[in-house]
Amino acid sequence: MSKSKGNTVTPMHLLEQYGTDAVRYWAACGRPGVDTAFDEGQMKIGRKLATKLLNASKFVLNFGTPAAGAEASAPIDLAMLARLDGVIAEATAAFDSFDYARALEVVETFFWWFCDDYVELVKGRAYAVHGEEEAASARAALRTALHAIHRLFAPFLPFVTDEVWHWWQQGSVHAQAWPTAGSHGSDALLAPVGATIAAVRRAKTEAKMSQKAGVERLVVQGSAEALEAVRAAAIDICDAGSIEVIDYVEASTDAADTVVCTVTLAPAP
Repeated sequence: MSKSKGNTVTPMHLLEQYGTDAVRYWAACGRPGVDTAFDEGQMKIGRKLATKLLNASKFVLNFGTPAAGAEASAPIDLAMLARLDGVIAEATAAFDSFDYARALEVVETFFWWFCDDYVELVKGRAYAVHGEEEAASARAALRTALHAIHRLFAPFLPFVTDEVWHWWQQGSVHAQAWPTAGSHGSDALLAPVGATIAAVRRAKTEAKMSQKAGVERLVVQGSAEALEAVRAAAIDICDAGSIEVIDYVEASTDAADTVVCTVTLAPAP
């Protein structure tokens, strides 16, 4: 390309079509030291991610501000924060190694899980369906996670993160400290809980029923550890799956976090 020949190509039309954050997302997906192919499909994914961050932030903030001094206390909330601790540690290590693409991958994977699984699981509690004490834990956990997510995405999606940050915080997100991993324990209970919710969703999909359809009975078989994890999140599981009754059957399994679920759907009205 030569300025004098007038054949210079600029990305302006891409910025106008997909947005600056989306184009930056495509660039950040390129591995260091590896040739990066031009891919508008990646820009579409980046635009979808930026839109999801806007919508998810609005949804979480609409639950309202937790009471002063409120902290996450429910086992599922602490497990989510424990997983977030691991994400922060891995993303930080990736940046320290100049592997920004790996940092983005780790943060993005957590974010989609957070939106699709965790938020859907706890939103009943966050709406105070089970009282203010349960709501306080869910709301505190959601906002703690959102505070970190905005900062984790800031290097990759600078404009949308600054926008959502201003919705509830002072100053610019780009003037904030990079998040640090906490000490929230283990995220072990997330595996059996996630498997249980997935089984319920799959049963409804295979029956060609809405995900809002009721479940008369859910039978969960697994190790004592797996069943204890499911019991700890039973309120949220019942809310998310519209489940009336959960029965627990202890059984030997190859893995402690493995569960087998039998779903009995309620008759269609």
